[in-house]
Amino acid sequence: MEERLQKIIAARAGMSRRAAEKYIEEGLVTVNGAVAKLGDRADARTDEIALRGKILKPSGGRLYYIALNKPVGYVTTMSDEKGRRTVAELVADIPERVYPVGRLDINSDGLLIMTNDGDFANRVTHPSFEKEKVYRVLVTGDIEKGARRLLEPMELDGVSISRPKVRVLRVQGRLGTLEITIHEGRNRQIRRMCELSELQVRRLTRVSVGDVKLGKLPKGHWRELTGDEVASLMK
Repeated sequence: MEERLQKIIAARAGMSRRAAEKYIEEGLVTVNGAVAKLGDRADARTDEIALRGKILKPSGGRLYYIALNKPVGYVTTMSDEKGRRTVAELVADIPERVYPVGRLDINSDGLLIMTNDGDFANRVTHPSFEKEKVYRVLVTGDIEKGARRLLEPMELDGVSISRPKVRVLRVQGRLGTLEITIHEGRNRQIRRMCELSELQVRRLTRVSVGDVKLGKLPKGHWRELTGDEVASLMK
């Protein structure tokens, strides 16, 4: 059965469909030796698809849906040219190559979803799905004032962001803990929002994505998502 070429590439190479489309537009994808064009279709079962001259093979194994408790100090990539520790090291015991769904910066910890299912990754990260992401944030500054400022209209990179949900969980002088819920996933979004609100982030932990909770999963460990969790993320 023929499918859009970018869909096959995204699933096999662990990337977004938009990234796959960019490679096609740049002439870096071939199907059975011929340079592909955007809009081409292919049969994943019989056609030989290559990216930059390397044949993209189906995994041939089972699909994995993983919840990882990422520690501070690990980058959310499968390899790093600077030699930093990557989340790939934490899931090396999984038989298939899984990759991150979304981002979590090197100085943050908590829940990171990983998979080898390209369709699942595309659906979860697409803005139209608007999965709530909840963060526990330890901050310093004027806590009450900063929490109010977080709820005011705000722009990042010249784009207005959606109003977050903010709960003040604890205040002790100029040290406080906030629970911040957002839908977008802009680069370092929580840290930048706090900076604009004159709050300094001391620690940032993602505790849930949609219906998937971090719970008591130990740092550096992973677990497989339940069928219900996978289904809820795909809704």
